[in-house]
Amino acid sequence: MSEDDPILTTREAAHLLGVAVSTVQIWMENGALPAWKTPGGHRRVRLSAVRQLQVQQGQPGSAPSASPADESASAAAAPAAAMEALPAYDVMSSHALLDTPPEEVFDRLARLAAHVTDCPIALVTVLTPQRQWFKARVGLDLRETPREWAFCNGALATGDIFVVSDAATDLRFADNPLVTRAPYVRFYAGVPLQDAQGRRFGTLCVLDREPRRLRERELRALHELAAIASDEMKRRG
Repeated sequence: MSEDDPILTTREAAHLLGVAVSTVQIWMENGALPAWKTPGGHRRVRLSAVRQLQVQQGQPGSAPSASPADESASAAAAPAAAMEALPAYDVMSSHALLDTPPEEVFDRLARLAAHVTDCPIALVTVLTPQRQWFKARVGLDLRETPREWAFCNGALATGDIFVVSDAATDLRFADNPLVTRAPYVRFYAGVPLQDAQGRRFGTLCVLDREPRRLRERELRALHELAAIASDEMKRRG
């Protein structure tokens, strides 16, 4: 182990960053703070990763201890560089589903997704370079948002389920308009959808106004429902 880049415990990282241990754990889980687990299940992180996150937060040195009430404000003050940590994924400028009327098959999948995860909001989304449009929606009045607001960018970029446990403490989303004002999103989980050509064009996703996590069976159900939505698109060619 390099003496210049020692390994830190979660508590040590939290002390340097001036946030609660639970906040550091969330950052580790969503990739904002690269870390790993020991064979005993304990999280560890390099000092260099903590220093990099401090720079992104505008904290070039050791951060003073902060109360949990200050955490959301600190995350919201994160510069654009932290938001850009989410890799981009190029989508088509148009798609066969875009701006089409509601269809029962997609409405039903959104309803089922909300039901099996007990989330108040569920969506089938279609993304373009400028827009996030909702083919199906449960619990949300909005019909679309700007692309840059889309949590679904994470699912398209990774090609797998993308989960944000608490958007208010996530450097990439804390100042997102969907978080700071209605519908006040705190939790997101989305699975990318593919068309017949294998292109990722949107997601089946669920959202909540409270921080939370999904159980393994709920994650599996979301995967299965997203697979049905993708199969429907593949069937259409």
